[in-house]
Amino acid sequence: MSRIDEWFVPKIGPLRFRIFIGMLFLPYTGICISFTIIGSLLTENVYWDRLYAITIIYFSGLGVSAHLFDAIGSKIKPWGNYFNEKYLLLIALISLILAYVIGIYYIITYSLYILAIIAILEGFFLFAYNLELFNSRFHNNISFAFSWGSLPLLAGYFIQTNQITLLPMLVSLLTGALSYLEIKISKRYKEIKRNKSTDFKSYESILKILTITIISTSFLLLINKMLND
Repeated sequence: MSRIDEWFVPKIGPLRFRIFIGMLFLPYTGICISFTIIGSLLTENVYWDRLYAITIIYFSGLGVSAHLFDAIGSKIKPWGNYFNEKYLLLIALISLILAYVIGIYYIITYSLYILAIIAILEGFFLFAYNLELFNSRFHNNISFAFSWGSLPLLAGYFIQTNQITLLPMLVSLLTGALSYLEIKISKRYKEIKRNKSTDFKSYESILKILTITIISTSFLLLINKMLND
C-alpha cells in the first residue's frame, strides 16, 4: 500500500520531494524532538547550546537517519522505488555521522557519561528497530516507546545536568507511554486504511491531535522558559 497520500505528505511540489518529506515522518519526528526539549526544560538552569545540540542530534539521528534506514530495511516498500537505496543510505549515514559528531563533542567536553550510554542505546535501537535486525526481535512497540519516547526525554535532561534524578525518570515513563500510544494508533490506522475502510479518518484525527498537543506543549514550555530566563 502506497503512503504517498498520507496526511503528513505535502500535497504540492515535485513527486520525489513530496515522497522524501513523507519518508521523514515529520510529525512523529517533531514528537521525538519535543520530548528532548521537555527533558532539557526540566532543569532549573538551561544551557541553550546544549538544548539546540540535542535537538539537532535527534533530528539528524532519528528524524532523518532512522526513517531512511527504515525505508531501506522495511520488507514492505510503501514509498515505492523512487530513490536508489544507495542514495538513501548515503544520506542516512551522513546524518548519523553529524549526530554522533555533535554528541561526542558534548560527551568529551562535559564528561557526560550518561549521555554516552544513551548514545549507545539509541544507536543500537536505530539499527535493530529500523533495519529489523535479529529477526526483527526489537522491531516492536516496546522498543519504539523506549527509544522514541523515554530515551529522548532522558537525553534532553542528561545533556543539561549529567545526573540521574527521580523527576526525569518519572516523566520518561509518561513520554514512553505516549510513544507507545502513538505507535499503537498508527499501526491500527495503517491496518484500517489498508483495508480501504473510511474508519481510518478517526484514527488519523487522533494522531493529528496527539502530534499537535505534544509539539505545542513543548513549544509553549520553551517560550515560557525563554521569557523567564
